Amino acid sequence: MGIYTHICLGTNDLDRSKRFYDAVLAPLGIINLGDFPDQGVAYGHHLAEFVLLRPLDGSQATPANGGTVSFKAPGRAAVRAFHVAGLTAGGSDAGAPGPRGAVEQAYGVYLRDPDGNKICAYCFGAND
Repeated sequence: MGIYTHICLGTNDLDRSKRFYDAVLAPLGIINLGDFPDQGVAYGHHLAEFVLLRPLDGSQATPANGGTVSFKAPGRAAVRAFHVAGLTAGGSDAGAPGPRGAVEQAYGVYLRDPDGNKICAYCFGAND
């Protein structure tokens, strides 16, 4: 069992963020579940686990300094596809696909979304 009920990131342009996350999460099998009440859009497998929101207080959304949201990938090909999809959809590179030394067999990639949030995709295995 995971330790999170959900994760939210703020956005200043919901339509742009939808296009970006629809593209980047598709290789991981994570789908757009539709609008999240009046303030955003939800993603997951069956339930809203990742949510993009316009800030409720009306202020600008800003990325966290040191914060990263990591998505589980089914394999190395999906990690690489996540990276390509993110760059194509308006994100920027924050660490090319490759082995990561912190955990044995870790293979990951880092992107900045169009709002500057740092996201990554990881798999743990020697295959692919």
